[in-house]
Amino acid sequence: HERKGHKFYEDTDVPEPRALYSDIRESECGYQRGHMCPAADNKWSRQAQDESFLMTNICPQNGDLNGRDWKALEDACRTWATRWGAVHIVCGPIYRRKRPRRVGAHRIAVPDAFFKVVLTGSGSDARCIGFVYDNVAGHKPMASYACSVDDVEERTGLDFFSALPDDVEAAIEARCDVDQWPV
Repeated sequence: HERKGHKFYEDTDVPEPRALYSDIRESECGYQRGHMCPAADNKWSRQAQDESFLMTNICPQNGDLNGRDWKALEDACRTWATRWGAVHIVCGPIYRRKRPRRVGAHRIAVPDAFFKVVLTGSGSDARCIGFVYDNVAGHKPMASYACSVDDVEERTGLDFFSALPDDVEAAIEARCDVDQWPV
């Protein structure tokens, strides 16, 4: 990843208190600053890449997960985008506990897990897949994190891809066919 000249910085569009660079230091809290939208996905413009370093795009993430299994999924998403021309990705944290662990002076909530849902194609060619990664070290194949988008919706309370026709959405969100997503 090209990161020369990029620094993590607070998002002044968010009301205080807000996350600061100093809130997530691996040497102090045990977590890395994990991008939700990867910096490498924003190389199309300097401004977009700079904005990927806003602290509103960052979560406390297990360093091993960030550098291995999660990175492999980010790389796979770029491969799919190159192969199919377009993918739609939604990603974010999952909090299972009412009182999550907090780190830093601004008490940043540590996610229990992370999700990513990916959609490509349209009409009868549309397909999607979901992934859930616990916020812990892991060295497992990507397929072991795969699940249906319906499963991710159940875990997050979110409704993904709702703009699709209902019959298409219902059919593709129920499936988890990792063979349709070769890396």
